[in-house]
Amino acid sequence: MQKVFRIYSISFMQEANRIFDELKRLFPIVYCELNYKNNFELLVSVVLSAQTTDKAVNLVTPKLFDKYPSAYELAKATLTDVHFLIKTIGLANTKARNIIALSKRLVEDHNNEVPSDYDYLISLPGVGRKTANVVLGEGFRIPTIPVDTHVLRVANRLNLANSNDPYKVEVSLMKIYDSTLWYELHLRLIHFGRYFCRAKNPSCNICNFKDICQYYTKNHPTK
Repeated sequence: MQKVFRIYSISFMQEANRIFDELKRLFPIVYCELNYKNNFELLVSVVLSAQTTDKAVNLVTPKLFDKYPSAYELAKATLTDVHFLIKTIGLANTKARNIIALSKRLVEDHNNEVPSDYDYLISLPGVGRKTANVVLGEGFRIPTIPVDTHVLRVANRLNLANSNDPYKVEVSLMKIYDSTLWYELHLRLIHFGRYFCRAKNPSCNICNFKDICQYYTKNHPTK
């Protein structure tokens, strides 16, 4: 992946490094919270996780993967059966169609395997930039910064980005941090957004970023 360069002030980089160090202190060990055994299960799980929680996905995937352990089996599944297995998660009908369709593509194009090819991945049904980046980063350890709702929110609140466009936020973070940190940064931003810096009722009282947080400044103006 091409390295991205941009010149920042010393003070800005000090704050950016401080943010990373604090996130590392809060979450010394980070990992994807989706349960999977291989890159096929990872891809399907990430597709299923759109607009729902990892916890909800982890409740349905054991039975799904027990019956359809690879793209080869899932490609031959019926929509009715797959929908039944994942019916408790949001957009189940659409997601069932997508994971069957992408499985057919994997069988036809890559002999049942998930490739480490970004352009191919985003051509699959139900796979967008974030999903492709998760598969590349998590499954193949290729430096990426997948931007979900948590990464987008936290990056903007901490002044690491200034956009509601996930791609622009991704590029902004890539410019600030070295590529060796990208994927673990993404995971730590997710964990921080999920457990501390929530969209509603964030834990500002125990947060060490109050002095730089746009959300805190807006909602706690200095008297």
